[in-house]
Amino acid sequence: MDAAAKEAAVARFLREYPRLEQAEGGHHALQGCADVAWSRIPGCPAGIPLLFRGLLDPAAGPEALRVLGNVLMNGVVHVSGAMAPALPFLIRLAALPDLSVRSGLVDLLIVAAELSQPVDADNERQVLLLGNDRDHPERERCRAAFAAHASALRGLLAEETLPEGLMGADDRECLLKAVEPQRSPSL
Repeated sequence: MDAAAKEAAVARFLREYPRLEQAEGGHHALQGCADVAWSRIPGCPAGIPLLFRGLLDPAAGPEALRVLGNVLMNGVVHVSGAMAPALPFLIRLAALPDLSVRSGLVDLLIVAAELSQPVDADNERQVLLLGNDRDHPERERCRAAFAAHASALRGLLAEETLPEGLMGADDRECLLKAVEPQRSPSL
């Protein structure tokens, strides 16, 4: 989805849910969201804070999640430049137990964690599929965002905060790996 298509998708969403533009945006999970210069991020629509606000609305939530997922991805195997600044809000929202789109947010976090892992430059298949890290600086920015919000993500992963079946062991491991510092291979 190119920048124009992302912008059009956000505009369609806002036409479908116009009340979100007038709604209060003061939820603690979205603190600072309106302060991010979203429109300065290449390919990112300025209306992204309204998508985040839409996630809190039970009626708009599923469509907000779908559109937000498209905005935050540059294809099936690449995160967009907007993913890293979005991660703090995604993590905080995914921690809300009564959020109707919680499982979708957890899935989006898992995808972001998986796709932000460094690519082994010596692995031709991996490079062919995912590209070199030097060509995808958004991966490093995502890793930094996960590290900066490690305590919140670990809180989300605490056994007592997640309903059974929301996340499997492999997905939990993927998210934990995203917040752990990268270790150098042993010699």
